[in-house]
Amino acid sequence: MIRPIYVYGSKVLREIAKPADLGKVEEIRQLVGDLWETLAASDGCGLAAPQIGESVRVVVVNGDVMSDVYPYLKGFKRTFVNPVILESSEETATYNEGCLSVPGVYCDVVRPRKIKVEYYDGDLEKKVEEFDNFAARMVEHEFSHLDGVLFTDLVAPIRRKLVAKKLQKISAGRTPAAYKTKLVK
Repeated sequence: MIRPIYVYGSKVLREIAKPADLGKVEEIRQLVGDLWETLAASDGCGLAAPQIGESVRVVVVNGDVMSDVYPYLKGFKRTFVNPVILESSEETATYNEGCLSVPGVYCDVVRPRKIKVEYYDGDLEKKVEEFDNFAARMVEHEFSHLDGVLFTDLVAPIRRKLVAKKLQKISAGRTPAAYKTKLVK
């Protein structure tokens, strides 16, 4: 089911998400299905459960939508349940990020260039995998949502001041988006 995307100013986006109960397989499958359907309808490359109002540690990413810019992302689709970053490289990379929960705002963000992650996939099988470049970026961005962190929290203070008015408009419910949104304070 396509769900509305919660936008900047919504309380759920600032909560630390609780682990998914791996014993509730059908609930997890339903949530994962909703995330994939909502992501497809919103034209994004990743979505975390808090962005659809569920404070649970579940994320989906779809690199296919970025494969015209980053060909190595062709076919890159992952579901992450209860992910943990085991290692992060000291080497960093800067990319211009945006977010479905912060429509119309884009900022350069510095993050580790490589990460190693332990997680359960969509079949609830445990995996350990390494990601680098833009794949790591997508994963790190979405994992930040699980800890109540938005990309705008990670930008240089001067940049944050420059986007402050846009953020205020979003949190006041006055920013249109091409997909269904919701603001719950």
